[in-house]
Amino acid sequence: MPVFERTTLANGVRVLTAPMPQAQSVSCFVMFAAGARYESADVGGIAHFAEHMFFKGTERRPTARHIAGEIDGIGGELNAFTGKEYTGYYVKCAAESRDVALDVLVDMLRNSRFDPEEIEREKGVILEEMNMYFDTPRDLIGGVYENLLYGDQPLGRDIIGTKETVRAATRDTFTSFIDRWYRPERMVVGLGGRVGDGFVERLEELVGSIEPRETGEPEPVVIPGDGPAVRVHGKQSDQAHLVLGARSYPLGHPDRYALQLAATVLGGGMSSRLFTEVRERRGLAYYVFGTNQSYTDAGSMHAQAGVDINRIDDAVTTIAGELRRIAEEPVPGEELEKARAFAKGRFVLGLESPHGTIMFGLRREVLQGAAEEPEAVLAGLDAVTGEDVQRVARDVLGKRLHLAVIGPFDDAERFERLLA
Repeated sequence: MPVFERTTLANGVRVLTAPMPQAQSVSCFVMFAAGARYESADVGGIAHFAEHMFFKGTERRPTARHIAGEIDGIGGELNAFTGKEYTGYYVKCAAESRDVALDVLVDMLRNSRFDPEEIEREKGVILEEMNMYFDTPRDLIGGVYENLLYGDQPLGRDIIGTKETVRAATRDTFTSFIDRWYRPERMVVGLGGRVGDGFVERLEELVGSIEPRETGEPEPVVIPGDGPAVRVHGKQSDQAHLVLGARSYPLGHPDRYALQLAATVLGGGMSSRLFTEVRERRGLAYYVFGTNQSYTDAGSMHAQAGVDINRIDDAVTTIAGELRRIAEEPVPGEELEKARAFAKGRFVLGLESPHGTIMFGLRREVLQGAAEEPEAVLAGLDAVTGEDVQRVARDVLGKRLHLAVIGPFDDAERFERLLA
């Protein structure tokens, strides 16, 4: 029996539901296929800044306190997030408060005032968030790595923008971005949990009058040619942070499950190769993990670690050695089965809540145009063989490695020699 049910309103807005009649709550989402990669360089950060401004007041709920108070009044949780390729807004609440949650969400997204005084005030908040981001190397290193991979194009820029673009934002900056991208073709409403009856009719009332309009597509990613293999972000610190990896596959690639299991063997959990070798055996890092990050048209398989600045050379060569070993040597059957069980178990755990289930379905509906059923994911993981893992690892990690480093360093050549 399918987990997800899909309906399309008259104007093209998609509605995705994950009914769980036994639940006492409902998670109400509105997601858009519009994020930081949909920005031009001169308005960098506007997708994230707009996410903040939607909470600041509408005509019916004129202040942030009015909005928050209404959700507090139903015991709900209101929040939002911005990624490179999508932005989402949600309320989690008791099932009987579903219509209140939807009304508040849609009112925010359709009727926000974008008051110039509030915009100027919120710039200070964004700039402080930016300062926190740049002062947190564990978070910043991912942006340094993606800038190395993609350069000066949307996927290579920070979601939060720059201080210059944030300071320059005006009301027109917000309304222009939203008017172009927040359209029915890019909009999916999601309901997970005890969704109840009559939600289609209610959503027709709330969002059915949004005018469809051709939005076009964001700038396609262009993979740079022979750019630098290393990017060093010099910063005085007591610990170095690094990301080391290689370009991989986009989100819908046929080998995505083999890629996931290769990443799990490398860095999924406390018994993975990277954790065992880098932390347990050598004591080089407090945290280390391996993962694959895929966008609709690009991807990267990589390891990230926070390491002793005096032993960073050992850390880089050890991690690079593990990346190359999985490309050169077959993964033993027992280790592959452990990785498969780990990946399936973590996936199932993520679906235990209505919120996690609808979030999983929405991401694929928004980015790929169809929500993948959980059974298909589990079957895809079950179908991966050891030969698949080695073939994919060889294809991805047998190529040029890229390294981003944050720490008290200024010599990229030093690290390039380690990767040679």
